Amino acid sequence: MAQIKIYGLRQQLEPIRSELSEIIHACVVDAFQYPADKRFHRFFLLNPSDFYFPSDRSDRYTILEISIFEGRSIEAKKQLIRLLFDRVQSLGIAPQDLEITIFETPQHNWGFRGLPGDEHQLNYRVDV
Repeated sequence: MAQIKIYGLRQQLEPIRSELSEIIHACVVDAFQYPADKRFHRFFLLNPSDFYFPSDRSDRYTILEISIFEGRSIEAKKQLIRLLFDRVQSLGIAPQDLEITIFETPQHNWGFRGLPGDEHQLNYRVDV
């Protein structure tokens, strides 16, 4: 499982929302060998009065919070981070304007489709 929250200024993210979602998902698929049909993205489009950030960031400043089952290798997580920094530049988001946090939790701390996460048969590997 990978659920992703994307935060940024409305006027910057709204026009690129679809393309950004495609890039983020492709990075997760590539780094984690994640199924292409599983995408869970939530965009939080903020007004300038709702989003304070350091003056050395531009108005394209974007935060990604990625929640995943624990079990991915350090290298897989670093690969995801590297891919994201590289690929979002095509949308005008510079590395200086992107912050990424990966939150890992045990499968038993997730609940979906009526069961705790560790009781599901997944169609993908987590130990990549």
